[in-house]
Amino acid sequence: MRIGQPRRRAARRPARESLRRGIYVLPSLFTVGNMLCGFAAVLYALHGQLERAGWLIILAGLLDGLDGRIARMTNSTSEFGKEYDSLADVVSFGVAPAILAYQWGLWGVGRWGWAAAFMFLVAGSVRLARFNVKAGLGDRRFFTGLPIPGGAGALTMMVLVALYFDLSMPRALSVAASVFVFLISVLMVSTIPYRSFKEYNLRQRWPATAFFVIALVVAVIAFTPLPAMALLLSVYLVAGPVEYVLRRLRRRPVTAAQPLQPAAKPAPPAHADNP
Repeated sequence: MRIGQPRRRAARRPARESLRRGIYVLPSLFTVGNMLCGFAAVLYALHGQLERAGWLIILAGLLDGLDGRIARMTNSTSEFGKEYDSLADVVSFGVAPAILAYQWGLWGVGRWGWAAAFMFLVAGSVRLARFNVKAGLGDRRFFTGLPIPGGAGALTMMVLVALYFDLSMPRALSVAASVFVFLISVLMVSTIPYRSFKEYNLRQRWPATAFFVIALVVAVIAFTPLPAMALLLSVYLVAGPVEYVLRRLRRRPVTAAQPLQPAAKPAPPAHADNP
């Protein structure tokens, strides 16, 4: 190198070079478990075992929530893990719930039924792609649009609750289910913020009251899992639009007519000969 010539920086190693050094096994195993549950749910739904398929989708959601937290806790996050997790989510929270909903009742409205199921799959994949593009941008406390596990949970709870109460499938219910699936698809591709709960650190100290509330929620879910999860998911689905509307109302300026104030009279000019 010549004297006085600036030293060149080493070229940044591309992603393919980092892949040659291997992948993080522990979070990837949870992602594989997530995909396995989604694949099994598809098979069970196609064979008419809808209840088992629904619970497998819920288990996939639990595994999906664990793999990211484990990756952050063990400092093993990577671009490969993020992309691989998205591919698994398309199977478990896109294909599986769409087939489950169609096999349960969307078939009752013919082409409109499979169109609604397909739109849910498209909306979920778009939601995942948008999340990957905007990863690390914006407020991490909120998701942009309903996350795809929430949408999959909505369709799964719809089917499981109907099976729990042994509801029949008249055409009116199939139409209502198709409209519900379409609304969930719209929420996923919307810009309505939904809370991500990432700002809550479980490794820090919490008040005793908060610990009691968490223990109470866990106990209720353990004793009555299906009604409790359906209620919590319903609150989450409604909380996003309600919070969005309240924020817009707070930011709206007051349009009421204000009374006109009389203009102040200008002060008389000061004279130099005044005492």
